[in-house]
Amino acid sequence: MGDADDEQNVKQLAAVRVAINEVDEQIVSLISRRERLVRRAGALKRDDASVRAPARVEQVISNVRGYASLQGVDPTVVEETYRAMIAAFIEFEMRVRREG
Repeated sequence: MGDADDEQNVKQLAAVRVAINEVDEQIVSLISRRERLVRRAGALKRDDASVRAPARVEQVISNVRGYASLQGVDPTVVEETYRAMIAAFIEFEMRVRREG
């Protein structure tokens, strides 16, 4: 591999990183939308158990694994990402409930 190839790889990597940053911005925007919906849902729930709702968590996981498969995305990566996000949102919702 020569210097020209290395320079081309550096340019391509920089372009990929810009695209990743754009995707990250879109993801954060969607997380913001999801947070607003979680706040609304949380206001309708009666107790902490309904916040944790393990059956609902598994339903969401099943749904997103299906979406991933349809889009040709690794379902395990999507599941692990969602499990982390759901855990964070459960903690967020519990905090919001405690703060009133």
